[in-house]
Amino acid sequence: MKSMVSTKRHTTRCIKIGRVYIGGNKPVAIQSMAKTKTSDVLRTTTQIQALQDAGCQIVRVAVRDLRDAQAIRQIKKGIRIPLVADIHFDYRLALLAIDSGADKIRLNPGNIYKDNEVKEVVAALKQARLPLRVGVNSGSVADRNSKRMGMPARLVASALAYVRKIEKMKFYDMVVSLKASTVRDTIEAYRAIAGSCDYPLHLGLTATGTPRQGVIKSAIACGVLLAEGIGDTIRVSLTDDPREEVRAAQAILEALGLGSFGPRIISCPTCGRCEVDLVRIVAELDKKLRSEGNRGWRNKSPKVAVMGCVVNGPGEAKEAEIGVAFGKHEGLLFRRGKPVRKVTRADCVSVLMNALRNDYA
Repeated sequence: MKSMVSTKRHTTRCIKIGRVYIGGNKPVAIQSMAKTKTSDVLRTTTQIQALQDAGCQIVRVAVRDLRDAQAIRQIKKGIRIPLVADIHFDYRLALLAIDSGADKIRLNPGNIYKDNEVKEVVAALKQARLPLRVGVNSGSVADRNSKRMGMPARLVASALAYVRKIEKMKFYDMVVSLKASTVRDTIEAYRAIAGSCDYPLHLGLTATGTPRQGVIKSAIACGVLLAEGIGDTIRVSLTDDPREEVRAAQAILEALGLGSFGPRIISCPTCGRCEVDLVRIVAELDKKLRSEGNRGWRNKSPKVAVMGCVVNGPGEAKEAEIGVAFGKHEGLLFRRGKPVRKVTRADCVSVLMNALRNDYA
């Protein structure tokens, strides 16, 4: 799949998180966050397992207290992907999370900033050979020079001050994130930080609003940055099922040619020429593909065209690996550009799924 991003990717150092490497020339990794109480081991493990099946590569959990930190040890036994402990206010929870087997620690410069506390966490990270995420957020960024600086500049200043402090402790296994709630602030902040350090950058927005708004805002901001070669990991933060975060991130990466996550549906928007219920057919096909998960497609992304009329339908179906172009009463199935057989509206989805399984599963 041809990439649409800049041929010159922002150069960053390579960091190991569990078994996953990010930065350098590694593929952009997809992250999400468990939305359960971490101390509820069963629910948290079950949700992370669902995220794994959806294609999540790194997961973060909130650590609010001693029970959350201790639960990490049990959760780790039931998951395959690296686990990041999200720490705020109490640095001692970072120490407990490290002892419980977390694969990375996230600290917020806005609420854990005392030198002695940061130094103690860094010493524990060194001993355990674990990385640190410096995670700055517009909702908790320090008020440093706030009257003279806009939000992007404040995010960058906070992150760099924290990074330089930690570098003085001879620690360099860091990832940086600068999350704002607006598209422009996010783009400006990441562009600025990319020119100021070589640490891997975790892309994302915060407090994105409704799921629909969140997907659109994340696609614009992260898409622009990734197209410019900026970004090593991505999370699409949504007020929704966390699996939708993973699917949205996959769609962004796939649209830019930065990943392959299974069959891609190409369908027309429909108009007065369409004489089949294409909306229903596409929704059913999408549901079937989601139920198959990502594991059955050998990391391939065949294009599947489902078209509703004779104007553009045959051309799009021919261009796809597998496609159906409908006329008035039935559709014509194409495989690799060649017409194969006629299909009815009723059996369209099953025919397409069988063709995909035979060729790509």
